[in-house]
Amino acid sequence: MNDTTNDILLLAFGSFGILIALTVLGEVLRARQPVHEANPMLDTYMTRVQSWWGMVAFIGAALLLGKPGIMTLFAFASFAALREFLTLTTKAQADHLSLALAFFAVLPLQYVFVGLGWTGLFTVFIPVYAFLMLPMVSALRGNPDRFLVRVAETQWALMIAVFCVSHVPALMALEITGYGDRSLLLIAFLVMVVQFGDLLDFFFGRRIGRHKIAPGLSPKTWEGLICGVLSAAVIGALLSWITPFGVIGAALMAGIASLVGMFGNIVVAAIKRDRGVKDWSHLIPGQGGFVDQLDSVIFAAPIFYQLTKYFYT
Repeated sequence: MNDTTNDILLLAFGSFGILIALTVLGEVLRARQPVHEANPMLDTYMTRVQSWWGMVAFIGAALLLGKPGIMTLFAFASFAALREFLTLTTKAQADHLSLALAFFAVLPLQYVFVGLGWTGLFTVFIPVYAFLMLPMVSALRGNPDRFLVRVAETQWALMIAVFCVSHVPALMALEITGYGDRSLLLIAFLVMVVQFGDLLDFFFGRRIGRHKIAPGLSPKTWEGLICGVLSAAVIGALLSWITPFGVIGAALMAGIASLVGMFGNIVVAAIKRDRGVKDWSHLIPGQGGFVDQLDSVIFAAPIFYQLTKYFYT
């Protein structure tokens, strides 16, 4: 095994150790609860921790498989997220061809461009070419009813579920001096700091949170957000050894990614409120679908990618 594989295994065991600690913490809090008194916050927290056991295992296995495993995992995640998003949008029969193209042409081509390392193309393919092409296809079918809403929602779905998500495997294409073939570890770093920061934001927000950020949209509080971002920065500093950033740089990158991800979570919550749903789907018991699980990473990935590219390549 090479050094990168050893580091991935070490991260996997470390992640399981953190999850064990979070599980024990939840069980201790549950044991202190009166027997017949329900605690929805604690139940949700424990459900999130339990779902992360499986997610860490899947992501760890994909990292060990290298580039093919990562590309397959996130292409599947994009497909599932796109399906979840489009089920909640306004559509007409005139959009069937453009939707088919979105799933079976735009999505795979985006990942082909990412896999080939064609940075100039994958960064503009969806925001420019798909943005112009798919409305043309729908318009040629001759149905003007709610046309702007239909095409705008399709474009939003592609941007969220495909364009943003594809920036996670795109980290493997960055050429960072002195970092070699360890770019897989940047994916592990991004996912860990964002998701653990999000989990700790949820925990602290329910325990000490008093001031909601967006009342009526999300239960997130300023206290929880600050604690979550600081926790992500600390985790990032502790994980600096797998990055080219250094301790301070890793803490800053983790904090920024976590902050962007948390505000992205509020955006996704606003979309769900607008559609009148609690979860995007019921794929993961008690935790909704792929968009529910990846919303923070979805928004953080393009910013993290661009900052890494600008400052470290």
